[in-house]
Amino acid sequence: MNEMENRRGKIKNPPSAEVVRWIIQPGIESDLDHAYQCYLDVNKAHVLMLAKQGIIKKKVAKEILKVTDEMANMGDKPTFPIDPSREDTYFNLEHYLITRTGLEIGGQQHTARSRNDLIATVTRLSTRKYYLFICKLFNEMRQTLIDLAENNTDAVMSGYTHLQPSEPITFAHYCSAVLSALERDYRRISAVYKSLNLSPLGGGSMGSTTFNIDREMTSSLLGFDEPLDNSIDCVGSRDYATELLSALAMAANTFSRLCFDLYVWATPDYGYVEVDDSSAVCSSIMPQKKNPWTLEHIKGKCAHIEGFFISAFNAQKNTPYTHNQDVNGESTYFLWTAMREMQASIELLRSTLKGITLHKDRMVQTATGNFCTATELANYLVRHDQISFRAAHEIVAMVVDYMITNNKKANEIGKAVVDEIFMKLFNRKTTMSDHDIQMALDPVLNAQSKKVLGGTAPEEVLRQLARRQSKLAMDNEELSQRQHALQQAKEQLESLVQIAIKD
Repeated sequence: MNEMENRRGKIKNPPSAEVVRWIIQPGIESDLDHAYQCYLDVNKAHVLMLAKQGIIKKKVAKEILKVTDEMANMGDKPTFPIDPSREDTYFNLEHYLITRTGLEIGGQQHTARSRNDLIATVTRLSTRKYYLFICKLFNEMRQTLIDLAENNTDAVMSGYTHLQPSEPITFAHYCSAVLSALERDYRRISAVYKSLNLSPLGGGSMGSTTFNIDREMTSSLLGFDEPLDNSIDCVGSRDYATELLSALAMAANTFSRLCFDLYVWATPDYGYVEVDDSSAVCSSIMPQKKNPWTLEHIKGKCAHIEGFFISAFNAQKNTPYTHNQDVNGESTYFLWTAMREMQASIELLRSTLKGITLHKDRMVQTATGNFCTATELANYLVRHDQISFRAAHEIVAMVVDYMITNNKKANEIGKAVVDEIFMKLFNRKTTMSDHDIQMALDPVLNAQSKKVLGGTAPEEVLRQLARRQSKLAMDNEELSQRQHALQQAKEQLESLVQIAIKD
């Protein structure tokens, strides 16, 4: 044993202090943060397979699995010391195994395997666990936004394009738009599972192995859909990481746009929404301030997630398609940080949405006076006076210009003003009455009247939300099935381990 202590193959000198500080120690700390049990699960599946294939004896597998089970019972982190001079997490785990079983027993665990395919497998397992948790949180946040929308189908407000008043909508209609985007975001995130949930175990260093291993067995025991079927691809592929980071970055972009709108609408000049005190801070010097703190942080975190995608993408660019540390170590370096930032963004956003207050009277008051109903006035002219929309557009444009010039609001438009401009442009007057004009300029009536597919009418918005709810239910069912399949695989793995130990 002493001769094997801290040996590094043909490498004679130990890692430098700089290598330990900047490469080995961070890698070990990352593994112990999220991957300790994943290493043990891979070891269990591999040893069970070796015994089943007759590559190692059952009594050898029994001794190895007894110690591995003991290590698993330590919890999320080992209780034995971890020595960075042993290069990485696996060699520390193997060292502990060998100290308990001896070199001739414990040394057989790594038969027909490389650290390359081992770590590739561990990385996928640990990513998968956090990924599924993110999926769950994401869908809970979608549900929160659906609930918020369904409770506010009556909240009529001005819609905006270019941050200029556009047409009357409802807050629920706006939420439905964002939910549609989030649905597509989740579809992209969900699709990553097909690339992620593939087993690299058995690829070896990159050229497979001459041992008669059963890769389908280890793939099944670890809950993968199937093994990757090329040994180079097993160890050289991390595209699932860039795919996941890309999907998270796109979803974060949706978060950021939602937060920007709420951020603007929370200003006193708009006053449409107000975040709860629990999501805000006051200035240290200006007592009137209520800053929507969470919205600012979410927008900032979304920028981080985009940066992590760019980092991973560029770390993989211009590298050999095989095992190398810039791809297999550095390109996934920020993967868990990105998922943590996504978790933070989701939880902060959900908390903010749960506590948000809508000032519906202010919304309607603003929509009544800010000319967002001008398009419907033009529509009324088309219907009542049988003129082209372009002609109606010109009339209303001049009416709006007149009202703004004279410091008047939209709801002050009357037949006299319309007639004057209609006469100037087309030498005729409107057939509409003052009552007709006020009907056209009513933002509530305007929003409630748009019953076409995708419109703002309450019944149409509720149809949209029902569809969002139905799709969310389907997504949750798919997620539940994935989690159930993994739980069954884990139970099968542990059952076989216990049988092997007791034989």
